[in-house]
This record gives sequence, C-alpha cells and structure tokens, in this order.
Amino acid sequence: MPWKVVATCGSGWGQTCLPHTSCISAVRPPCLKDLILQRSVSVMRRFIDMNAPVFPQLLGPLDPFPYGEINADSQSPFLLICDHAGNAVPQKLDGLGLPHDELNRHIGIDIGALPVALSLAGRLNAPLLFQRYSRLVIDTNRQDHALDSIPPISDGTLVPRNQDLSEEDRRMRRDEIHVPYHAAIEAAIERATAAGRPPIVVSVHSYTPKLRAREQARPWEVALMWADDGAFSLPVQAALEAAGDLNVGLNEPYAVSLENDYSIPMHAHARGLPYVEFEIRQDYIGTPAEAEEWAARLADCLTQALSVYQQTRA
Repeated sequence: MPWKVVATCGSGWGQTCLPHTSCISAVRPPCLKDLILQRSVSVMRRFIDMNAPVFPQLLGPLDPFPYGEINADSQSPFLLICDHAGNAVPQKLDGLGLPHDELNRHIGIDIGALPVALSLAGRLNAPLLFQRYSRLVIDTNRQDHALDSIPPISDGTLVPRNQDLSEEDRRMRRDEIHVPYHAAIEAAIERATAAGRPPIVVSVHSYTPKLRAREQARPWEVALMWADDGAFSLPVQAALEAAGDLNVGLNEPYAVSLENDYSIPMHAHARGLPYVEFEIRQDYIGTPAEAEEWAARLADCLTQALSVYQQTRA
C-alpha cells in the first residue's frame, strides 16, 4: 500500500506533505543549507500530493518503512538518532547477493547500537529516530558523493548488487531510504526548536573490535566523535572518564567528517546545535543485558554533561 499524504505543511510551501517531511527555514551556512534544501526539495517532489497516489519504485508493500520513531512528543532536551540500526534489504535487491551472515556483520549493521539507543531513549524519555535498512543498501550517514555511500566492497566483502549501479539505481535508494529518514530528523528538530528547546543531538553507533581488511588496534570500550565543536562532547568525556574504568577514545577509530558524513554535519553542525556521537565497541554490547548496562551508563553521563553544559551557557 502506498505511503499516504496526510498532513498539511505549515512552513510556507503551500502543499500537502507526509508527516515525516520537513520544510527547511532555519539559517545555515550556505554550502550546507543548499545541500539540505536539495534533499527537502527531493522529498517534496516524490511525496507531495499531486492528485495521484505515490508508489515507491524500490520499496514494496512487504518492505519495512525506512525508519522508526519513538517518544516523538517528548519534551526531552535530547534528540537521539541511530543511523545504522538495522540490516533490512529491500526485496527487490535480493539480499544484495550476500549471505545473511554478511548482513549480520559490522559491515551491514552497527551491532548492539539499536538496543542501546532504545534503552537510552526510555531512560531519558527522549525522542529516537533510527534507520531500518542496512548501511550496505545505502549509508544514511554519508553524503551522496562519499565513496562508501553505497559501497561496492566493505571490509573485504564484495557486495554483488552494489556493482556498476546506474544513477537511477542510486536515486531510488537515496530518495526512498536516505531522504525520508533525514527529513524525519529535520522535522523533529524543527518541532523542538519551534517549542523553544533546540535539541542536543546524540548519535549512537558501534564499531567492530577487529577489521578483516587491515590490522588496527582498537582498545577503546567507547569513543566520542566530533568535528570542530566539542562543546557538549567534552563534558560527556569528563563524565565517562570520572568512573575511572574506561578507556575513552577521542575521535577514534573515526572522526566526524564534515565533507563526507551526513547526520552530525547536516543536522547538528549546520544548525549550531550541541551534539555528541558515541561509538561503542560491539563486543561490549552484544547481549541485551550488556546493552542495558551501557545505556544506563550513557544516560548518567549525558545527564551529568547536560548540567555542566547548561552551567557554562548560563
């Protein structure tokens, strides 16, 4: 069944749009603003009511909706996102030509990230948006030009259905998976900002302790990522390290790339919103009990960091 057009846009577009579609009106640095506006226009073109039903070209009636959302009406100061939460593959893509074991590896999903994010959202009563499709279908934390946006090979694994893609193939994945997810995040930010509480963006990821493709020491239990603004990340670091039992990585094993990443650059950095991106090592959150333990730890650290951050801004 097609996605319905059910809500009227109140931001000046004068059109009827999906509830997860947001219109962008906030002031942003021009280069990033143009990129985000392009995404919004793309959403409008595909989902605006043109007096005809809209049928996705890639996603079928048995495929999951691109993203999940919980606590949408929360008044929390935090907005949680989980870019690599799922490993679903549209039926039309035949599992990307991979055995399911590969989709269950870190190349297909951030193992343990969604259980942590769900528990964290419950503990903080915070809104959470999470992506259901595998990062091998399209990485929703990459800009279109990034080489690993739709990776033909990942950590030594060739992805058969990602070889020699046409622009139309890429467009369908982008418009039906990437765009709706980020439009939903924009809408959540717009709602919170309009209510006078611009959110602190908290991005939850996990990383593998060992790569197949290359040797790399990864000793950190948890790491924090940021670009050129650690205003909120640094208080989180202090709260994590205060316990004295963690090896906390700083921009390890990755850093936020303003040029190639999507979520933090577009939603937080471009708006001047405070943020933190967590990378938790997957072998520490592989069971439900471990995920709960880490969610409790992160909830405490975020609460402490929020108090410090607010004091510095008073």
